Amino acid sequence: MMFCDVRWQLTQPLRSMFSLALAPIQWMAQQPGQLSARVEVFFQDKGEAQEEAIWAKKQLLAQSLHASQVDQLLLENKQLRALLDLKERVQTQGQVAQVIYDAADPFTRKVILDKGSIGGIKVSSPVMDEAGIVGQVTRVYPLISEATLIIDKNHSIPVLNNRTGARGVAFGESAGAPLLELRYMAANADIQENDILSTSGVDGVYPAGVPVAKVIKIEKSADSMFARILCEPLGRAQGVRHLMVLDPVGLELPPRPEPEVVKTTSKNGGRS
Repeated sequence: MMFCDVRWQLTQPLRSMFSLALAPIQWMAQQPGQLSARVEVFFQDKGEAQEEAIWAKKQLLAQSLHASQVDQLLLENKQLRALLDLKERVQTQGQVAQVIYDAADPFTRKVILDKGSIGGIKVSSPVMDEAGIVGQVTRVYPLISEATLIIDKNHSIPVLNNRTGARGVAFGESAGAPLLELRYMAANADIQENDILSTSGVDGVYPAGVPVAKVIKIEKSADSMFARILCEPLGRAQGVRHLMVLDPVGLELPPRPEPEVVKTTSKNGGRS
């Protein structure tokens, strides 16, 4: 039964039915916590709110120059692509979703979102916050969906080093720490602490150029040809409240061409 479920998704309609039936119960169970959060926000200290407003204004001023430079670079990039007759980058659409609660399984790093297939959420949709990639939608129900975080031990994401352009694959740290491990990098590879890793876009899921993590530790061993590289996620992999769910890049890409059939000639002169 487990094999048939994995192979043909036989129990997916049953899961969707149970999810739909349990949605009101889950909503009722969340109300005490949400009410407590509202009360806490209501009684928030006024001085702290003013400090946050001042900090936000400073950040806005700091980002204004950066935004103007980005607009200029985008214009130059568009002109160069037109000059070289290159195709435009895929434009990715998205929508905001709220994290309801963490998944009950203590051995995984997953969160439950308040939107499902009815809201247009699709399997394999990238999930990000204002700082970078947070995870990927791995299961969708009618009213809710489940997203696996990039720090989960079973999750992997193709990345690119912004400084050198070298490609690699980052995996969730198996030791349980909220970190990523950049595997299969040679011990003599050009990589340094504080290097920024972004999505490479080669997997057809994540759009290219979105920040993922920062290198924080490099361990090299004489008896191993690979270095152990630990990275800190730039997105808030823990304690995040609102997320942006993007459409998978593969939905916007043209289909792959059919493989060519190689004709071979037999000894008697016939072809197969």
